Amino acid sequence: MCNPDSGRILVVGGGVAGLAVALRLSPLPVTLIVAAPLGREAATLLAQGGIAAALADDDHPSLHARDTIQAGAGLTDARVAERVADAAPACIAWLEAHGVRFDRSGDTGSALLLGLEAAHSHRRIVHAAGDQTGQRVLEGLIRAARTTPSIKIRENLRVTDLLRDDEGRVSGAFCATTEVPDRSIFIPARAVILATGGIGGLFAHTTNPLSAMGGGLAVAARAGAVLRDLEMIQFHPTAIAVGLDPMPLATEALRGEGATLINDSGERFMEAVPGAELAPRDVVARAVFAQIAAGRSVYLDAREALGSRFCTLFPGVAALCRKTDIDPGRRPIPVRPAAHYHMGGVMTDHRGRSTVEGLWACGEVASTGLHGANRLASNSLLEALAFADWIAVDLKGSPQPTWSRSSSTLRSLPQVSPRASDEGSTLHALRTLMDRDVGVLRDAAGLNSAVRTLQAMMVDETATTERRDAALVSFLIAIAAGQRQESRGAHQRTDFPDLAPRPGQHTELTLDEALILAAKTDAAAVLTARRVA
Repeated sequence: MCNPDSGRILVVGGGVAGLAVALRLSPLPVTLIVAAPLGREAATLLAQGGIAAALADDDHPSLHARDTIQAGAGLTDARVAERVADAAPACIAWLEAHGVRFDRSGDTGSALLLGLEAAHSHRRIVHAAGDQTGQRVLEGLIRAARTTPSIKIRENLRVTDLLRDDEGRVSGAFCATTEVPDRSIFIPARAVILATGGIGGLFAHTTNPLSAMGGGLAVAARAGAVLRDLEMIQFHPTAIAVGLDPMPLATEALRGEGATLINDSGERFMEAVPGAELAPRDVVARAVFAQIAAGRSVYLDAREALGSRFCTLFPGVAALCRKTDIDPGRRPIPVRPAAHYHMGGVMTDHRGRSTVEGLWACGEVASTGLHGANRLASNSLLEALAFADWIAVDLKGSPQPTWSRSSSTLRSLPQVSPRASDEGSTLHALRTLMDRDVGVLRDAAGLNSAVRTLQAMMVDETATTERRDAALVSFLIAIAAGQRQESRGAHQRTDFPDLAPRPGQHTELTLDEALILAAKTDAAAVLTARRVA
């Protein structure tokens, strides 16, 4: 018997990646699953910087690709970088066709305003409402999705597991629902696309929504997918340090307009570094972290560069500052590094396909080969938009599998009722551990200690499934960080401070391989694993 919904495509995630895939797939029937009301918890909402695209007369996609490859510190796939850079102008046009209005110059508004950000050789950052690009893009795509007949939106559902048929192909997903907490609804699908975002919520200092704890990675790992370069986590150097969680972001575009970094002695400590404040993010983040580790406070100073123009050019950051009684045009902004973006993720090919049949990944949850060891600023939204198109093209040409009645429509989840205080303390301990042992600087002793602690958290029956998944993803990241015995891009080992002799070596893991590695490790051992070029 055929289920009428079995021919639908299931898209998991309501940020730019999930919405763009769903829209690109039209008129194919799509079910869009989001864990909260659509738009409420998407990291896209917080994206200030913009979208990179070579649109100026003196720019070219080949130059954009070159900058991307250089920032990636030897791990970027040049073919992917070239393909994404080539697609960037069309992605901007596609967004405009869906009602997103980008900032333009002059009285006639004929030319797009192009900003400069770190490690870009040309002005190519397209903004919407100054520093509110993510919000405007998200609003435009949500409007389009809600009026597209082929898209069925289901809110307040969290995917907990994928179902694979007898041939190993993903044929649907189990979703926890707030309406029936102890049950899971099964949604059949001919394909599942994970667009679940990143992992910043695993760290005590983050710019991400606290719900960004790698749920999509946990689901993919249990389904047997290969995960790549999980250790590559970008720490944004200028999160606003005013005690908020998550931390507000002082966009890199501020430094592009001349804002400088100073310590509490007024010293501009980046001045002697190649690129200064516009050096790659990993370089700036380590420099800021070093100042803080030495007992200094760090500030982003826009007084001279922007002054009274600050509120006009960066209204979003100005509003964030005002909430904490900071006038950024007259007073430096306190900042520190915070977990911001995950370059690693579900390994995909050039079509967005994972290593599991029937499973695709798009956006931050994916490892496409674009970002390498250090994402170039404003390439994140672009990557999601470009791959959304290619995934849709791939799926429109894919055959529709049959659906078997042997797949259950409901199953019980473990009855878990942890005390709220215990649950909160467990999560706090996990986030503190990740900051300390798997943060900006790492070593074998800290990573091995983290692995042992996280393994215990993974099987803690007093924790919710979501918290155990957070521990699982953190465990996988720590294992991957132990594998990479070098310092490259965003991954810095104090016990292996140099680059490995051979560039372009990726860390690839399945869950089973990670568990085997952990079993072979003790407190004195350095983790090892196969490395795939």
